Amino acid sequence: MFENTAKKIGSIFKALSGNNKISEKNIEDAVEEIKIALLDADVNLRVVRRFINSTIEEVKGQRVISSVNPGQQFVKIVLDKITELLKSAGDSRLLLKDPSQVSVVLMMGLQGNGKTTSAAKLAKRLKKEGRRVLLAACDLVRPAARDQLEVLGKSIDVPVFIDRDECDAVKCAESALKYAKKELYDTLIIDTSGRMNIDEVLMNELSRIKDATDPIECLFVSDAMLGQVAASVASDFNKVVPITGVILTKFDSDTRGGAAMSIAYIVGKPIKFVGTGEKMDDLEIFHPERVAQSILGMGDVVSLVEKAQSQISE
Repeated sequence: MFENTAKKIGSIFKALSGNNKISEKNIEDAVEEIKIALLDADVNLRVVRRFINSTIEEVKGQRVISSVNPGQQFVKIVLDKITELLKSAGDSRLLLKDPSQVSVVLMMGLQGNGKTTSAAKLAKRLKKEGRRVLLAACDLVRPAARDQLEVLGKSIDVPVFIDRDECDAVKCAESALKYAKKELYDTLIIDTSGRMNIDEVLMNELSRIKDATDPIECLFVSDAMLGQVAASVASDFNKVVPITGVILTKFDSDTRGGAAMSIAYIVGKPIKFVGTGEKMDDLEIFHPERVAQSILGMGDVVSLVEKAQSQISE
């Protein structure tokens, strides 16, 4: 993933890392090239500006130009700034109540972004962690949405609450919560209706479901390949139903990384999970440090730089 961005930024680092001395002009040129690479990666302009200004300030503060290993020091600063940006939205851990209570997780997003599949993947992950999980099929708009969730539930051996006679998604969600409490499930994951575009009907329905079920987590699911558009859509959702976290799907196919960097800063909500494939096990915890390394195409050079830094005395 992030092949395109990693290749561009990697070449910039390669040009600097081997230099024993670099000038202020070298730094300015490198920062400008990184800016262009991030904009090409579809990172939001506000995010790019913040990153560039912060990086320049850090470089000047640490006097990279005259340091013992200026090239490596610059690489490390950029890595730290990307990581800081991805961490800026806060704790990425999933918040769940004690098993004696029902933790409601509300899944939301546009149609076609992998919301239903992500709900099943999350259910399987939580089941492995010892939670007693119930899926609720409350997408009453998309044809066969309930059937899809039922099939996925059977494949991971997680029960799915379906009321085929109910035409109101809010009442369906309420019934699912009552059933979860009665049958002593500790986690209820609610799959909701998506739309091709944001509309008042969708938002009103989501808001009513939230009020009716009091979810501890409201997870926005988005296709990572949407780039900064994902941040824009997430912002619109967040105005109506406050988002607590984000799941980025098709993360393994993203060659740029614009969505991850944009959402963290623009929406101010942590990315909690990423979809890395089509199998039910392909849902991974989001690790800012590892993603930052992938975006920069650095690999094991990070350990090398940290080792070099530890050997440099004042």
